[in-house]
Amino acid sequence: MDMDKRRVARGLWGGLSLLFGLLAVGGCEAAQPSPQGLPVAVAAAAAVTPEESSMWMTVGERRFAITLADNEASRAFAAMLPLALDMIDLHGNEKYADLPETLPTQASRPGTIRSGDLMLFGSRTLVVFYRTFDTSYSYTRLGRVDDPEGLAQALGRRGTRIEFSNN
Repeated sequence: MDMDKRRVARGLWGGLSLLFGLLAVGGCEAAQPSPQGLPVAVAAAAAVTPEESSMWMTVGERRFAITLADNEASRAFAAMLPLALDMIDLHGNEKYADLPETLPTQASRPGTIRSGDLMLFGSRTLVVFYRTFDTSYSYTRLGRVDDPEGLAQALGRRGTRIEFSNN
């Protein structure tokens, strides 16, 4: 019985140490790796609160509200903000760019992509979809533009700079 109590206590202290470590790392610069070897955005994801479940995407003069998915990848993405990316057009239905860091993944096949979907392809490619279509590819959902009306027009059919921010 004493051995079981020691294991439980050791597990609790280890968990608390990890939690405090992640919180301390969250205040570091995003470009620096955490002591655990994880990108800071992933380590700082634990510090993103539910109140921070929305963000903004700005394209030229247009601003779109985005509601983030409730997953580790979207929290890690939010920890990278603010972020400006030069995004490339692909197939006349999406813009994509590689992120400065990899994100955790939980990919699945959505079947149908909707205009306004914000997805992660692989562990590092951010994709903003501006047309609805069926797909067999797998993505990790990061969020969705609340009102995608005018999104296709704002993004155009060429590469464009998109800014993502918390405010």
